[in-house]
Amino acid sequence: MKIIRWLDDNLEEALLIALLVTMTLLMGLQVFSRYILNASLSWSEELTRYLFIWSGFLSISYCIKKWISIKIDQVILMFPKPVYVVAQLVLNVILFALFAFLAWHAVTYLQMSIASAQKSPALGLPMPFVQSAPLVGFTLAAVRALQQIVLEIGNIRYFITCGKIKERGE
Repeated sequence: MKIIRWLDDNLEEALLIALLVTMTLLMGLQVFSRYILNASLSWSEELTRYLFIWSGFLSISYCIKKWISIKIDQVILMFPKPVYVVAQLVLNVILFALFAFLAWHAVTYLQMSIASAQKSPALGLPMPFVQSAPLVGFTLAAVRALQQIVLEIGNIRYFITCGKIKERGE
């Protein structure tokens, strides 16, 4: 149970840190090899590009989890607290529907990638490893949006019973 709790709290952040550190080290190695050793690495830029793609898709769910996605807070915050909570619930339902829809289509995209059996030019890496990033990212984003829906429903129930809104993190 502790592992599941840790994954829920830290999965995206740990993966994003690992990807960023790896990209930084790879580009540092490439610069060192090119300018100090006068020998360029043919694969480092390609791998860094693929890691960047993965980090982009993983960051979607991280932003939803941390509640730092782009939204129209200034307009929503003008409403009374109960309307604000309902608006947040509606927003999260829309986000869940969007990312579930995108994940569904990412499956088709991944199936086409698997069928093509294409490999990356420099690494010879099977492209489905790279092209599974949208599926993983959109699925995690849908899960995080679903978690936010559950939190907002709990907040609405709390408001109905106690007459006040819980602040985030309370």
